[in-house]
Amino acid sequence: MALPKRRTPKSKRNSRRSHHHLSIPQLVRDRATGGWKVNHTAGGERDRKGHPIEDDFAPEGNAS
Repeated sequence: MALPKRRTPKSKRNSRRSHHHLSIPQLVRDRATGGWKVNHTAGGERDRKGHPIEDDFAPEGNAS
């Protein structure tokens, strides 16, 4: 198994980890529904092209 030749200093280790963080998603007001949505997405009630999603949609193959 490979081992480091020298011990990594704390400053080098911490500067490498400085970009390892989570960012808060940017929320914007959805004009169609008036609710909040994540920026650059279509929203919860719409598909990726912006068309409304019907709740009573059932695939044709699963007629139970």
